[in-house]
Amino acid sequence: MFEMKEKYKTGNLHIDAEHEKLFEIGEKAYQLLKNPYEVDKYDKIVGVIEELREYTLYHFKNEEDYMESINYKRLFTQKIDHANFIKKIDEVDFNKIDENQDEAIMTILTFLNEWLVDHILEKDLLITAK
Repeated sequence: MFEMKEKYKTGNLHIDAEHEKLFEIGEKAYQLLKNPYEVDKYDKIVGVIEELREYTLYHFKNEEDYMESINYKRLFTQKIDHANFIKKIDEVDFNKIDENQDEAIMTILTFLNEWLVDHILEKDLLITAK
């Protein structure tokens, strides 16, 4: 379900590799959702959320550093988008995750898929467009 497609590539190998890692984290969440043998997924869901948060912070810093190095004119709006993404992750209610684990995973997957694809296509591709 989650995969880095050719149309998402910016042409910057570092950014593209980091985007691919974000898709891999999404795929990990998807596989967790589809695993019929995993009865209590809470700890793994929390782990995926923590991994997503930490890796996203790493990626956003690298991406922002790159944008700064090329004097990218839309850096400020990118920073706002990035901060809003982290805020959304920080607002996850871990008590609600335990109540309905599959629904929690679907919420994470939907958010990640929509945000990541839209952000790459609408914002990140502009970074390297000349």
